Amino acid sequence: MAIRPLVILPDSVLRQVSKPVEAVTPEIKALAADMLETMYDAPGIGLAAIQIGVPLRLLTIDLAKPEEEKAPMTFINPEITWSSKELNIHEEGCLSIPEYYEEVERPARVKVRYLDLDGKVQDIEADGLLATCLQHEIDHLNGVLFIDHLSRLKRERVTKRFAKAARRDSAA
Repeated sequence: MAIRPLVILPDSVLRQVSKPVEAVTPEIKALAADMLETMYDAPGIGLAAIQIGVPLRLLTIDLAKPEEEKAPMTFINPEITWSSKELNIHEEGCLSIPEYYEEVERPARVKVRYLDLDGKVQDIEADGLLATCLQHEIDHLNGVLFIDHLSRLKRERVTKRFAKAARRDSAA
């Protein structure tokens, strides 16, 4: 297992649409393990493979609080098969947009079909934070960031801030 570097806004890699995982191989399992280690180190509660520069439809989530036992979940080729009409607002942040948080409105409940690490098809119905996290991470697989759900003004403001920081870092 290894901690991988995170891709940070404004990197265009974050806008790539990820490709389906063809088979659950030892390499995919190793990638999932690296993703969990990277996510825990950040620290975060969710990570899509594209956030470490790998354009595959793979994500990891762990909503356990720091004092609780870890509860890692891996979703391969996740797909939202149903979402509720009822909406929910959660404050979201993103490891690829560090230290920026905004409230985002999303469906309150979703059903997701995915492959587990054994390559078996699974279905999960989620609500609350898990539903929000699944939608946020699946968005990443489609090249969508949580700031895309904000007003144009807020989105432009945060994008400019991160572009300026990236220019400053590359000049240093």
